[in-house]
Amino acid sequence: MAHHTLAPMLGASLLALALPAAAQDHQHHSAPPAQPVQPAPAHPPAPAHQHDAPPVAAADPHAGHDMSGHDRSAEDHQAHGEGHAMTSALGPWPMSRDASGTSWQPDLSEHGGVHWGSGDWTFMGHALLNLTYDWQNGPRGDDMTFVSGMIMGAARRDFADGSVLNLRAMLSPDPFMGKDGYPLLLAAGETADGVTPLVDRQHPHELVMELSASYSRRLSDKDSVFAYIGYPGEPAFGPPAFMHRMSTMDSPEAPITHHWLDSTHIVFGVTTLGWAHDAFKLEASAFTGREPDEDRYDFDQPDLDSWAVRGSWNPSPEWSLQASYADVTGPEQLEPEEDETKLSASAIHTRRVGADGWWSSTLAWGRKTNDHDESKDAWLFETAVSPDDRWTLFARAERIETDELVPGHGGGHGELYTVAKASVGAIHDWRVAQNVRVGVGALYSLNSVPGALEPLYGGDPDGGMVFVRLKVQ
Repeated sequence: MAHHTLAPMLGASLLALALPAAAQDHQHHSAPPAQPVQPAPAHPPAPAHQHDAPPVAAADPHAGHDMSGHDRSAEDHQAHGEGHAMTSALGPWPMSRDASGTSWQPDLSEHGGVHWGSGDWTFMGHALLNLTYDWQNGPRGDDMTFVSGMIMGAARRDFADGSVLNLRAMLSPDPFMGKDGYPLLLAAGETADGVTPLVDRQHPHELVMELSASYSRRLSDKDSVFAYIGYPGEPAFGPPAFMHRMSTMDSPEAPITHHWLDSTHIVFGVTTLGWAHDAFKLEASAFTGREPDEDRYDFDQPDLDSWAVRGSWNPSPEWSLQASYADVTGPEQLEPEEDETKLSASAIHTRRVGADGWWSSTLAWGRKTNDHDESKDAWLFETAVSPDDRWTLFARAERIETDELVPGHGGGHGELYTVAKASVGAIHDWRVAQNVRVGVGALYSLNSVPGALEPLYGGDPDGGMVFVRLKVQ
């Protein structure tokens, strides 16, 4: 099959591009970059409570953001070029465009990070932790208190020729909630014991969600090539992972479309090569098709047996579009001989609201097709608006075609059903220190199932969550 030849070729090409980065001549370590970045526009410094606000549309899009769209403090500007802002670690575009893995989001995106420097390196730290009480009603419901979120760190090194080496690590407290995750009606995927599938529960993520390195080389003021290695990491498929999208990152509830759109965001072994020209980006990945096993503390065996391609386009600072395709070998641990292909397309829109606020929305579609040419589609629309640095309102609507809610004989897939879910919620934040905020939030969700499933679910069951959030940014 095609994926058995393309994947090794991508892996070998990546090593050929990435290895020269490690051999950069040390004599250039203190030299300034060959491609100077543009100075930030002159404007009065924002007060402390505005550090999280995205840049205004008229501002220089290169100003004030790190590699993942994290707002940079005034002290960080002074430490890195006396008022000159840095661009992306992957190419000559605004840092705010970069999202999870190598994916893109709108240039007007923003989240938070704490920054500092040492010698030729710059560093970033970021944390978001939710303490959540979750209840799901109906015969298949349950309730549970758990902690979820992420702790992220990155280290960046700029070289004299304009190339950049970037290292990133991300940890999650998810494994401490237990192997069977938390209650989430209509969700399905992976396993807690290696024997039976998880149904109506969201599986926990790995303790180590990402360990990655990227190297980029400028070709011109609008062009660059880059390489990315992750163990674990995220291949070039789908929109940014849900916990990194502004339109849903304030909700502690995982989307039920997760396994159509972005479940590959923590695969154990991924290599990506990419080329970008201004607002366009093309990239291809070789990666491990098998999803992580039920042991969330270990590192699974890498096997670059799958591949993916993605095209991205940011036509304006407010928009980010992508379409992608993946050929995945044996993703499910319980059905190791069952391969699948995946398609996705998404549009993300982010705009500024007033002086301090923002509004971000995502529309996405995904399709999974197995070896028997059985296709299952999923649709998602999510939106979040933050009128200031205190309140955020968020909502999501999803529809999936799934055959995993009523497993067949031997634990395999059963009959295909179309189900839907909608949720709405809000969170209020209080700033307790310059880079620390604590928030309290809640959400309500309503599930819709066909008549054949109503006896199992007790009609159209509802549920909700209340949570306390700690954010360091």
